[in-house]
Amino acid sequence: MGNCQAIDAAALVIQHPCGRIERLYWPIPASEVMRMNPGHYVSLIIPLPVSEEENKDQNHTVRFTRVKLLRPSDTLALGHAYRLITSQEVMKVLRAKKYAKTKRQQLESNKKLQHGQEKQSSAPESGRKSDTENTYQVCLTHCALQLPS
Repeated sequence: MGNCQAIDAAALVIQHPCGRIERLYWPIPASEVMRMNPGHYVSLIIPLPVSEEENKDQNHTVRFTRVKLLRPSDTLALGHAYRLITSQEVMKVLRAKKYAKTKRQQLESNKKLQHGQEKQSSAPESGRKSDTENTYQVCLTHCALQLPS
């Protein structure tokens, strides 16, 4: 009777989007799971370490930080939990990541542009003379040369 728990620990768990849990007791390629569930990707659930406060609560909800998509050539290993994700969810996340990346790059380029403008505006104050100052000085020396003594 105690052997049932040992067998259950040596299983892999696949969670379907509808909430159904499937337990398998042998390794299986991700491509086969995808073939059995068309329109879905297989992802590995990476759990968070449980804090002491959450451990005191008797709420046994599984929390996870990351979901790693598996390639069709990957094999689902015993002792891990996996989740099926629809292709629409995957595309939604990829679009959000792409948007965040372009937004971040745009902010960085704006900061670089502002930093470059600040350098240009502070350059005359640092000892360099601007073009208008140089023109004024040349005019004064030219005028001074033409004055009769």
